[in-house]
Amino acid sequence: MVEYLAVEEILDEIRSVPSVYEATVVSRSGMHIAGDPPKGAHLETFVAMSAILLGAAETATAELKDKLQFVTVELTRGRMVLVSAGQRALLILTASKDIPTSDLANKAKEFAAKIEGKI
Repeated sequence: MVEYLAVEEILDEIRSVPSVYEATVVSRSGMHIAGDPPKGAHLETFVAMSAILLGAAETATAELKDKLQFVTVELTRGRMVLVSAGQRALLILTASKDIPTSDLANKAKEFAAKIEGKI
């Protein structure tokens, strides 16, 4: 069972990281679990396509006999990082370019591990 209050508390902690705009937790099937999509984004489209993006990257890297660490999408004004939050969910962070990709990815993985225990 999803511990929604605990997940929202983790998302609040993530949002306090400088340069992070939004944090969203999505099921592997593309359903919204918690958090907010980027402003102006259509929720259903954003979460479904994010789940597909991470799933496709995991499938491709499995063919390489390696494990995916994270997916990053470089945008004009920022970046998006997607990480696995266990077998049932993923975490998506959007942030400014002020934070290096590796730092953002490490933070995302740290928080995803906390979320995994709540979903």
